[in-house]
Amino acid sequence: MKLLDISEISKSTGIAASALRHYEDKGLITSIGRRGMKRLFTPEVIDQLALINLGKAGGFSLDEIKAMFGPDGRPALSRQKLHVRVDELDRQIQRLSSLRDMIRHVAECPAPSHMECPNFQKLLRISSKKSHGTSPMTPAWSRSKSSSPS
Repeated sequence: MKLLDISEISKSTGIAASALRHYEDKGLITSIGRRGMKRLFTPEVIDQLALINLGKAGGFSLDEIKAMFGPDGRPALSRQKLHVRVDELDRQIQRLSSLRDMIRHVAECPAPSHMECPNFQKLLRISSKKSHGTSPMTPAWSRSKSSSPS
């Protein structure tokens, strides 16, 4: 088995050596020794790093990602936790889609001034309520593809 030093891992994954050291400090990856001053890893660390990157992209914290590995360093994914995260992502996608539609409407609105647009006025009210945590950001008008003021 060919061992890889930290610079080889960094070069092949694009992950900075400082991040690799941080992941090791957090217990996400484990070096198996040193060659001079450089940490050595088994080739399996590449797959572990891919899972770490996937977890980060999915919005998991490093502590949550750490829990995705078994004691042997191999993935031990909780399907229940993955379902919870998928549901969170679906809600985030819905909020972002609604926000995109609102911004698109504001950008394309034919009203002479945004302040004269009833839909923009609704957006302001919704945003104000949203910032105070009293209303979801899913106005009915954002589902309409029409860009004319109503």
